[in-house]
Amino acid sequence: MKTAETTPLPYRPCVGIMVLNRDGLVWIGRRADGPTDAEGRGTWWQMPQGGIDEAEDPRAAAKRELLEETGMTTVEIIAESTDWHFYDLPPDLAGKAWGGRYRGQRQKWFAVRFLGHDREINITPQAPHQIEFDAWTWASPSEVLRLIVPFKRIVYDAVFEEFASLAQPEKPR
Repeated sequence: MKTAETTPLPYRPCVGIMVLNRDGLVWIGRRADGPTDAEGRGTWWQMPQGGIDEAEDPRAAAKRELLEETGMTTVEIIAESTDWHFYDLPPDLAGKAWGGRYRGQRQKWFAVRFLGHDREINITPQAPHQIEFDAWTWASPSEVLRLIVPFKRIVYDAVFEEFASLAQPEKPR
């Protein structure tokens, strides 16, 4: 029988969503700390993200995950990452997070413009979903990079670079 040490684990297919408000700020949520959290213990903030179901279109997964994690529906997808982004879990979490089935994540990122009001945002999920975040805020990209779990920073750097022109205040119409 082959083990994880001799057979590399696959990457979990996932989407990430960079939600921008009219001021060009990025929505982030503080991870609800749980003993099986893939990020490990700590106070980490992140943009919404989640797994892609089998045969699910990444764009549909992004909208579903955004709704499940934030309650946001008044959004417009304004960009999709050119490439998939990958990150590996640190050695102490590899083989443990996500039931030990994955080495990290393969993510397709979407930039969305939030067109609603903050009162629309609801981080208390509907059953059967578990809470992802226990707090949320709008932040600048540099602030997000200071608050993200370190092993995801390379992906966030790439996403912010690709979507930099979108993270600007909306011009009055």
